[in-house]
Amino acid sequence: MILITDSGSTKCDWIVIDKQGNQTHPKIRTKGLNPAILSRKKINKVIRNSDELMQFKDQVTHLFFYGAGCGTSKPRLLLAEILESIFINAEIDVQEDTMAAVRATLNHNDEAAVVCIMGTGSNCSYYDGSKLHQRIVSLGYTVMDEASGNFYGKELLKEYFFNNMPGNLKVAFDHKYNLDPDFIKYNLYKQPNPNAYLANFAEFMFLNKDSEYIRELIKKGFRLFAKNMIFQYKEELKLVPVHFAGSIAFFAEREIREVAEEMGFKVGNFERRPIEGLVSYHIRNL
Repeated sequence: MILITDSGSTKCDWIVIDKQGNQTHPKIRTKGLNPAILSRKKINKVIRNSDELMQFKDQVTHLFFYGAGCGTSKPRLLLAEILESIFINAEIDVQEDTMAAVRATLNHNDEAAVVCIMGTGSNCSYYDGSKLHQRIVSLGYTVMDEASGNFYGKELLKEYFFNNMPGNLKVAFDHKYNLDPDFIKYNLYKQPNPNAYLANFAEFMFLNKDSEYIRELIKKGFRLFAKNMIFQYKEELKLVPVHFAGSIAFFAEREIREVAEEMGFKVGNFERRPIEGLVSYHIRNL
């Protein structure tokens, strides 16, 4: 039995397939398991509290885990140790979420492309057809992550509280969310996963995309992302497309295409949920 996992900071999807490539159980969802943010105890608790996962723990022979926060060795090893302690009969392979985006968006295994993640967090890398190349080390949601859910959440909150948001949108924003300053600060500074909390506000953009103000806000964030991340690969962009994975990218496809044309690079595929592309990849490579 093979377990394929795609985890962001907000949610984590698990799919069980057999050695013939058949999905044998409905998709399992848990909270996100970002080892750069969560403690060993918290990650253990999330996994062990899933009765659906626990029924398979002794049957899994291979576990492919792709996750946010797994781009550096220390959190990646922490997560691998936890998984090995639970899925005791499985070979464990932990990769960063960027590799999930690569495998989910490529047209074929050895295609070269620049691949971006735009979900709760954001990232960008170049895949040369066999190896992943990353020119920026992400410092996470407080410093980087332009064009991500948490980036746009911060932007919307700032626009609201600085009184820069148009009046009709400000009223709608106020009706949709609890904007009491003490409540916001409690979630940002006293609760786990403030990045996921911020990302919840990004939904507002996609419910109000008929507003030119919102469309410009989306494009402003993506221009920053393109400048700081995509254009790390200036030479590669002359030859290869840029693929995108994640819900923010999926819902902002129109704005991304407009900015890409403006900035002169070619856009490729959009994959909302990388887990589906990952299943196809691993079935092809059983």
